[in-house]
Amino acid sequence: MSTLITPHMDARMANIIDKVRGGERLNLEDGVYLYESNDLLTIGQLANEVNLRKNGNKVYFIENMSLYFTNVCESRCAFCNFRKDEGEEGAYTLSGQEMVQYVEQHIHPGVREFHIVGGHNDNVPFQYYVDSLKALNERFPEVTLKAYTAAEIDFFTRISGLSIREVLEQLRAAGLKTLTGGGAEILSDQYRKKMRVDKANVEEYLEVHRTAHNIGMRTHTTMLYGSIESREDRIRHMLQIRELQDETGGFMVFIPLSMQPKNKNAGIMRRNSAYEDLKTIAVSRLMLDNFDHIKAYFINIGAQLTQVALSFGASDVHGTILKERISHAAGALTPEGLTREELIWLVKGAGRIPVERDTFYNEIKVYE
Repeated sequence: MSTLITPHMDARMANIIDKVRGGERLNLEDGVYLYESNDLLTIGQLANEVNLRKNGNKVYFIENMSLYFTNVCESRCAFCNFRKDEGEEGAYTLSGQEMVQYVEQHIHPGVREFHIVGGHNDNVPFQYYVDSLKALNERFPEVTLKAYTAAEIDFFTRISGLSIREVLEQLRAAGLKTLTGGGAEILSDQYRKKMRVDKANVEEYLEVHRTAHNIGMRTHTTMLYGSIESREDRIRHMLQIRELQDETGGFMVFIPLSMQPKNKNAGIMRRNSAYEDLKTIAVSRLMLDNFDHIKAYFINIGAQLTQVALSFGASDVHGTILKERISHAAGALTPEGLTREELIWLVKGAGRIPVERDTFYNEIKVYE
């Protein structure tokens, strides 16, 4: 194993290094210490060791499209600039056939996944959300439907009167293959109250994923960081996700999402620093020992920092996306998507091996 570059580290950092290399699990105090440490290079190198042990030099991506059926939402989360009220200028709700027409105009050969999220629109029945997936699945049966957040699933139970399991089974019959990771924000009910996260609470978010895993779905999960939460809140979030992963083994990837300001003209003091973004990816890799992959999401941290993140524990750079809207409705300054060629260039430029994958991390092509 390589020697860390820091010549004079304190005893606590040395102990954490020994724990990680010895396969011992890090605890809350370890995670908070790492977040409070200024030794970013040691933390990053240790996270890189863990990732190389799990994935070698391979870095994964997928050809996908982001789709948004509706931006009408009953919730008014403090951080969201995507949502609209019914009848408000810019509000929309697309039928399944309208979305099919949109996809036919924009899809290109090689797309393997539709990433589908949207508002909690209570002006339409649950059947609308079922029919939306069914229309896509019938027209594009070869494309995997990764759709809806756990918060959306919880919302569907409220408007339908069905259980979580019943909602998931109806959606699966319509073509759903996996859930997106959104809606987690920070898994703290105190945080959710302060940030007006008027949707699934902590236990509801976890229970949706638990139920999905128990019926055979593998899913994704996220953490939205960089607002009012403490670093301890972030570690507690990771620990709750890690505990559920111990129970079910159903998560495929953890995606740290860097909070975007509501205005594209916001100054640098309103954005997470590159230092904080890299540390969060590295700490995630070290804390989530039962996850195969940590994703560097270029939509939120930018393509160049995503490239650097591949040496800080990340093993996935998401996908082509083709016009992301939620982060860009806020203050994201990053590209709305990248081509396959650009993703391959990005990964190779970091000295890694690009691997095109499907939704479930089956390898499609390795670009040596």
